[in-house]
Amino acid sequence: MIDVFISPNKKVELSEMFQPQDLSAFNFHRSLPNYQETPLYNLEGLANELNLKQILVKDESQRFDLKAFKILGAAWAMAKVLVKYHEFNLDEVTLSSIQSKLVDKEPLTFVTATDGNHGRGVARAARWLGQNAVIYLPHGAAKERLDAATLEGAKAEILPMNYDDAVRYSANMAEKHDWILIQDTALHMYEEIPKDIMNGYETIVHEMKQQIALLPTHVILQAGVGSFAGSFINAFVREFKYLPTIIIVEPKEANCYFVSAKADKGSPQIVTGMLKTIMAGLACGEPNTIAYDLIMRTSHSFISADDEVAKIGIRRLANPLENDPKVIAGESGSVGIGLLEVLMKHPRYNSIRKELGLNSTAKVLCVNTEGDTDSFNYMKILNE
Repeated sequence: MIDVFISPNKKVELSEMFQPQDLSAFNFHRSLPNYQETPLYNLEGLANELNLKQILVKDESQRFDLKAFKILGAAWAMAKVLVKYHEFNLDEVTLSSIQSKLVDKEPLTFVTATDGNHGRGVARAARWLGQNAVIYLPHGAAKERLDAATLEGAKAEILPMNYDDAVRYSANMAEKHDWILIQDTALHMYEEIPKDIMNGYETIVHEMKQQIALLPTHVILQAGVGSFAGSFINAFVREFKYLPTIIIVEPKEANCYFVSAKADKGSPQIVTGMLKTIMAGLACGEPNTIAYDLIMRTSHSFISADDEVAKIGIRRLANPLENDPKVIAGESGSVGIGLLEVLMKHPRYNSIRKELGLNSTAKVLCVNTEGDTDSFNYMKILNE
């Protein structure tokens, strides 16, 4: 069900990560329509059942009405592009301050490849800012995710290729049509916008600083290209001056970080093929080069998980224990909780559990990165 690789002990100089705090993206997000911080839930019932001290879930399914966190990166990166492109002089970058400057400007066209959530975020940001958006989805993408982008006013198309090839296709289309690529992974000579996207994701941690009482001993993070995981680690260490045990989890069919860690060649390893997994948001075969080194230096372990692990997480969060809240988690969002159940309940993982320090003193944080963005598949899994 899972494969586990424990990294050799590495000394991490946390002081290298103590960069000056930058709240520009966080303040921008708070200027967006109907902004509210997403909840941080304490699953006491599940923690008791799994013999853990605490399980926390940051629920990004409630991010605006978009069911995913990706808007945080897409909106901030698009705002930064517009400020730079038009040479706006702003005291503070807010939605209204940019909108007021765009009144007499021709809209730009932003293009991206996505499994769905990032693309919908780009489409929503373009609608808020009066821009155009073109969204490409990889083979096998759910029609609901395609429709979600078109309902925001974007042009969207499912391509006969995997995610990584769709990224390259989007980059080629941007160059051909003089569009602006707004991609959440770095490419050769393309790092500024991915960095802004990752900076946007840090709002999740900024919110947690006001919500969290006890610092977690363990953090389980999903990795697709690694932008979310890298952003979270960077912000968490900077804000809390502390590095917990980081556990990276990926689908077995798209486990580029697991393969890279195991190969230990000092450079990212690529997973090819159609990357078929229900965890569509994590179906990426090539690591983000600007997140890769950070994840490799700070992560304690890398876990490659079957789709069944995500299904276990979906069902657990939808059917909570005792007084735990119900959480609607999609396939990519649920895998952290599913992994906890597998690790804590199956005797075959006793030694791994011990090595990871998952015991009655452990305080574990997971992030539900998406809700039921494919509602048909979500209900199918619940009813299996």
